[in-house]
Amino acid sequence: MSHPHDEDPAELFRSAIGQVTPLRKGSGPAPAGPKPRPRARMAERDEQEALGEFARLLRDGAPLDAGDALSYRRDNLPPRMFQRLKKGQYSVQDELDLHGATAAQAEQLLRQFLLEAHDHEHGCVRIIHGKGLQSDGGAPVLKNLVDRHLRLRNDVLAFHSAPTAQGGTGAVLVLLAR
Repeated sequence: MSHPHDEDPAELFRSAIGQVTPLRKGSGPAPAGPKPRPRARMAERDEQEALGEFARLLRDGAPLDAGDALSYRRDNLPPRMFQRLKKGQYSVQDELDLHGATAAQAEQLLRQFLLEAHDHEHGCVRIIHGKGLQSDGGAPVLKNLVDRHLRLRNDVLAFHSAPTAQGGTGAVLVLLAR
């Protein structure tokens, strides 16, 4: 009497899977159905949210103008370090240019950029937001968005608009906690 352990594993496998139909040579993988057309629904929603937040910012606080300097310092940052930042005396280790980005894209790019700066232990970075002279309604969208976003981050010790030679009020130097 044969024991179940004596059976051929290949035979067991074949009996377990049952009847199979071999594929013809060269038939390749099954054809994929038509791909759905990409929809920008999420991007549109993000943009609406970012713009909604921007509208709230304009309503709640006086928005910064094209020529206004961005300026922020954490209480625990020594004033002389802030002075050095204002004068552009820290070497900039990375730069992000947001020209042409929508509000939602800018926010995403900014988040990603700051994550990477943190990973690389950068101490000082420059973000070019432009002066926003093309903004509708006058107030520079990206400049105000950058200002608000940087103030909310724990890894930002200070920031200040760049000296004229480094982009002036169209760019901001950011001092990061390592």
